Amino acid sequence: MSQRFFARRSDAVARALLGKTLVCGDRAGIIVETEAYLGPDDLASHARFGKTDRNAVMFGPGGVAYVYLIYGMYDMFNVVTGPPGRAQAVLVRALEPARGIDGGAAAARGPGKLTRALGISRHHNGTDLVRSPELFVAAGARVGAERIACGPRIGVDYAGDWARAPLRFWLDGHPSVSRPRG
Repeated sequence: MSQRFFARRSDAVARALLGKTLVCGDRAGIIVETEAYLGPDDLASHARFGKTDRNAVMFGPGGVAYVYLIYGMYDMFNVVTGPPGRAQAVLVRALEPARGIDGGAAAARGPGKLTRALGISRHHNGTDLVRSPELFVAAGARVGAERIACGPRIGVDYAGDWARAPLRFWLDGHPSVSRPRG
């Protein structure tokens, strides 16, 4: 994928990532579920409080990995989107295992299981997904709009109206999606 692909708004990139292949070393999976975070005005975004040590990579150019720890136990993989300074990102929530991942459709169902299945850790935070030979997004099948479902994001109830915004996208009916309905 090119820098231009990632330089768009996070909601556009979140839809466009569906069907693409996420590769980490010798493991890979097809992206089947994502969530968009639209920057500092989005009350569910890590950018809502401004730039910090934890979220600094979000304020850089699109096409960079933003990996952080949640609940003291799960690494979450995000793709920074948009131009520098906008602090937008896409959380990749689920993959269909494609190479080097055992456990069937459920192996990478959910963002914590996804990072474990691929071997992604905070070590990958800041990785350039366009230039890295270790962690990158590869071309995949183009997914038609009729196959994409959308609904509210998961686990951001504290964000008020932003929690209900239809910024979660998934391949409708896919067995690897973490939560099939919005």
